Order: sequence, then C-alpha cells, then structure tokens
Amino acid sequence: MIVILNGEKTEINNDTSVLALLDSKQIAADTVVVELNKEIIPSDTFCNTMLNDGDHLEVLRFVGGG
Repeated sequence: MIVILNGEKTEINNDTSVLALLDSKQIAADTVVVELNKEIIPSDTFCNTMLNDGDHLEVLRFVGGG
C-alpha cells in the first residue's frame, strides 16, 4: 500500500504500524512527533497505530540550536 510520508509517496506493507515505519526508516521514535492525517498522535501509541492506504504522515524532528 502507499502512504504519503513528508510529502513523498512511500510503499509499505499491509499491517504496518507507525513504529514499524519509523524503524524501517531508521528514525528513533523518541526523537520525533508524528502527525497522521493532520492529527498529532501520542508516542506511546506508535506501536498500536496501524497505517492505511492513502494515509498522510508528517514526521517532525526537534533540533536544538542557537
């Protein structure tokens, strides 16, 4: 199935959770905020939040600086 990840089409397997997608992209779940279909999802639900064909995700990483 296809999801839109940060504006780009990304092919994923059926039954993929947000956590599995982050892991596959080598993104540490504790360093990002995920917006799924325009709603921020709590990080403690990443493993239980299953993705569907056509979902839109934005993964935002916090970067310190000065």
